[in-house]
Amino acid sequence: MQHHVFIAGVALWSPQLPGWEAARAILRGDRSPDPDAATRPAATLLAPTERRRAPDSVAVALEVAASACQDAQLDPARLSSVFASTHGDLAVTDSLCETLAKAPQLTSPTKFHNSVHNAAAGYWTIGSKCLRPYTAVSAWHHTFAAGLLEATSQAIVQQEPILYVAYDIAARGPLSTMAQSGSLLAAALVLAPDYSSAATTRMTWSTRPSASPTLSVSRPTNEALVAGNAMAGCLPLFEALATNQACELTYAAAPRLELALALQPVRAETRAA
Repeated sequence: MQHHVFIAGVALWSPQLPGWEAARAILRGDRSPDPDAATRPAATLLAPTERRRAPDSVAVALEVAASACQDAQLDPARLSSVFASTHGDLAVTDSLCETLAKAPQLTSPTKFHNSVHNAAAGYWTIGSKCLRPYTAVSAWHHTFAAGLLEATSQAIVQQEPILYVAYDIAARGPLSTMAQSGSLLAAALVLAPDYSSAATTRMTWSTRPSASPTLSVSRPTNEALVAGNAMAGCLPLFEALATNQACELTYAAAPRLELALALQPVRAETRAA
């Protein structure tokens, strides 16, 4: 059975792709990455106290969340959300583990607070003053597709726009040998059940059992920009959005579950609910 949602807001951030406007041109091959790009976003949504305490995972997740809402012309305080991360904040987790092994009495309450998997979602509700529900998703190598499936399902069932945020950061220390990820990467979409003036793409989706789906991949030059990050699998979808052309994509949402996507740009002469 097929379902559809409209993509009304888009955001992407990594050191090589700092914001959707730049990323769109870079992913299309129209410009080169900026070698002097920032190493992390500023997290200006947060008050100065929270901003100083916020780790990289929170900063990059909040950057794309706020940008996607702005792109969709929607008040972030009114949106339910789905946050997806393969590993959470591995840097904070590594620091906590090292402290516990060497000097457990020095364990930082703030770092413990930032180590939980839903920390970015919690900071988002604080910064955006949002009292709507959020969901935190982790599904190992299938995290991006599993989170996207959750967000699109919520948009259809609840009949309201849903903010979807997917992010991962670099692993550090001994954990990096088991949970490999490099650099920072975050992506966000606002998914709506109905057409609005902000909608740019109609996304039809369905699921089907598959033991070995043929997964969509991004262009090698684009893949190199986010190589090593655990959320790099999101790139084929954002590459398709950057080119604004109809296409079909395939993701694995679970070990034996395939998520099939069909993207159709919403053009002025064909816009319809």
